Amino acid sequence: MTEPMSDRQVADTVLAGNRDAFRLFVERESVAVIATCRRVLRDPEEAQDAAQDAFTQAYRSLATYRGDGPFGAWVRQIAVRVAIARLSARHEIVRLDGETIDPRAAALRSSSDPEGHAIDREYRSDVLGAINSLPASQRDVVVLRFYGDLTLDEISRVTNHPIGTVKSRLSRGVNSLREQLASRSVP
Repeated sequence: MTEPMSDRQVADTVLAGNRDAFRLFVERESVAVIATCRRVLRDPEEAQDAAQDAFTQAYRSLATYRGDGPFGAWVRQIAVRVAIARLSARHEIVRLDGETIDPRAAALRSSSDPEGHAIDREYRSDVLGAINSLPASQRDVVVLRFYGDLTLDEISRVTNHPIGTVKSRLSRGVNSLREQLASRSVP
């Protein structure tokens, strides 16, 4: 009887040219990766697409997998980043006071108010620029909280970080955004 291959051995087999070996990873981890994407996106169909994208990115980046931790944890981190990118692409802006600005509603409102439309567009651009300037650890938590509407406990589970770490990153991220946006005179 042969022992099952370790994650590192499967990765090495794939890197050596056996693409079919990657299916072992996908079959073993797909449920957890889809669940991770679903917790972030809250949309089953979009979660399926995000999981597929995460596995594609994992395949392309397999050479960077060190094998010092489980493959599942590594690919779930990729899945979180893919899901966060999809949330950001929705282009809903959440103000720091909690109000959500839907760009479609803003466009309808501003169709009769070109100046208001320009201000909304500039605001969205400033907020996205400020979010993108945050360190990745803070940006991920801010996006999950305000774009993904995840609770702190959910963010802790998705990112695999203790709740205290999540709270401090969120606090630092929000404070940094406030400072950046205040200096730009954004409401």
